[in-house]
Amino acid sequence: MTTKERVLSDADGREPVTRSRLAAELAALGLARGAVVIVHTSLSKIGWVPGGAQAIIEALLEVLGEIGTLVMPAHSAHLTDPARWKAPPVPKAWWDTIREEMPAYDPARTPTRAMGVVAETFRTYPGVRRSAHPHVSFAALGPAAETVVEEHPLGSMFGERSPLARLYALDAEVLLAGVGHANNTALHLGEYRADFPGKRTGEEGAPMLVDGRRQWVRFTDTLPNNEDFPDLGKDFAQETGQERCGPLGWGEARLMRVRAVVDYAERWMATHRST
Repeated sequence: MTTKERVLSDADGREPVTRSRLAAELAALGLARGAVVIVHTSLSKIGWVPGGAQAIIEALLEVLGEIGTLVMPAHSAHLTDPARWKAPPVPKAWWDTIREEMPAYDPARTPTRAMGVVAETFRTYPGVRRSAHPHVSFAALGPAAETVVEEHPLGSMFGERSPLARLYALDAEVLLAGVGHANNTALHLGEYRADFPGKRTGEEGAPMLVDGRRQWVRFTDTLPNNEDFPDLGKDFAQETGQERCGPLGWGEARLMRVRAVVDYAERWMATHRST
C-alpha cells in the first residue's frame, strides 16, 4: 500500500465526494436552477471526487439546469509580456524570441494557466463560448453565454466592456468552491470602478491574430492587484451578511451576488487603498 493510498483509507471516515452529493450541497447553499454564476474552484480542497473535474462540472450544470449559465475564468497568463514574468522570470535575451514565436491567442486552442483542472476541463466542453481577451478570457455555457463573452476588448481586462460587467448587469452570482476571495475575479470590477490614490495603468502585450496574421499587439490597461482581496472579502462577509457559506465535499463553498460584492469592493477600496 502506498503512502497516498494510506492517506485516502485513513481519511477520518470521510467518503468520496460524489456528483450527486455535490449537487445536493450546492442546492442547499442556495445555488438555484436558472442562475447565472461565475465559479472559482479548487478540486483538491473539495476532496476526492470520482470523475474529478468532470463530475464537479456536471454537478453544477445539474443544479443550474438548461436555463442556467455557468461561467469560469479561462485566463492565459503565459501569453503576457515576458518582461513582466516573475514566476519564474526568463532571461532578458529571450524576450524578443518569445514575443516573436509564442502562438497567437486562439479561444478554441489556447490552454488556461494556473486556473486549475476544473476550469481547464470546462474550457473544452461542447458548446462553451470563450471571450476574446488574450490574457484574462472567460468561458461560459448556457443561454446567457454569448451575452457574457461577446465583448472583451484589449484595454478592458476587468472593466466596463468585460464579461465581469456583463455578469454585473445580469445580476449573476459568484461561487467560491474551495477557494477564498483572493481568487474572486469579480472584485477586479470593483477595482476598476473605485477611485483611490496610486491607481495605475501599464503597457502589456500579447500574440494575436490581426486580419489573419500573427502579431505582437501592445495595449494599455489598469494594472490589477489582488493582494488585499482576502481582507476585503472578510470585511464583506462580516459587515454585509450577504455571503452564504456551507459545506462542499471536504471543504467549504461561498455564494454571493456579483452586484453586492462589486459595489462593496468599490467603496472598500476607495477607503482602504487611500492609506
